[in-house]
Amino acid sequence: MNAEQGHLTGHDQAPALGVAQSRLASVGQRLLKEGISLLAQGDRTGAAQVLARARSERDTLLQAHALIESNDLGGSFRNIMGLDCTISSQDDIFGFFAGHASSTNPLRDYLADGWRTLSELMLLLEAVDQPLLHTPSVLEFASGHGRFTRHLVKALGPGRVTVSDVVPDAVHFATQTFGVQGLMSASVPEQVQWPQRYSLVFVLSLFSHLPRSTWARWLKVLWDAVEPGGLLVFTTHGVKAAAFDHVTLDEEGYFFAPSSESTAIDGQEYGTAFTSEPFVLARIEETVGTKSLVHQSLVHFWNHQDAYVLRKR
Repeated sequence: MNAEQGHLTGHDQAPALGVAQSRLASVGQRLLKEGISLLAQGDRTGAAQVLARARSERDTLLQAHALIESNDLGGSFRNIMGLDCTISSQDDIFGFFAGHASSTNPLRDYLADGWRTLSELMLLLEAVDQPLLHTPSVLEFASGHGRFTRHLVKALGPGRVTVSDVVPDAVHFATQTFGVQGLMSASVPEQVQWPQRYSLVFVLSLFSHLPRSTWARWLKVLWDAVEPGGLLVFTTHGVKAAAFDHVTLDEEGYFFAPSSESTAIDGQEYGTAFTSEPFVLARIEETVGTKSLVHQSLVHFWNHQDAYVLRKR
């Protein structure tokens, strides 16, 4: 090795390594770093522009989104929607949107989906003359990381909302982020203890995931959470969803597969279930009585989940 070669491989080695490492960093990571630097310098306009570009990269989407939202920068969803748009990195539903081929803007799709759910719930409650805004207390059961909760809080305020989920991080995130009351659920239905009864118990897409062994048991336990005169609203994967997924129901009108979008719950406990209308009506009759059913709307939520409304007389 001559002196020139020694100079190139020794003295210039650190700069060359730095260049190689920068090349390994993704576009999103470089933009994220630049945005953080601009924030530190007090350049909010520049940071907003750079972080908006980082937000369009899949690997830095949530990190950039969190910085934009927490610093209330231009282009934040909070400024557009008027609610807390913080999203947990552990949110399986957001992960579903982010990984779905049809979702070109996962943030927008995720947040808009929660707003759509709110409007569909309000329509359902209007049909039974119990407007959501006049509802004193709501339990959102199987609430996850707040896809719907944030919109419910905007409508009612945090004081009227309680969330419950079997995933501890989901309950913690919702209570800390949205200011609602939190209640841990359990894998065994009968182990859940209700601290009070609620005017509305809303159970979105839980019965569309339950195995046969706990389906009716959860219905009974959730019915116990409803105050006299109150409502239980729950949804199912009905025959339209079954046909779309090419699922054949058994003689009772039921099908279960031990898999779902959740990475936090065992598939045998929380998989994917499809039920016919007769199956659901039979479970209502044997568990809480058919007189409790005051309304049903097939293919109501998200254009593929059936909705059932029960009133405790």
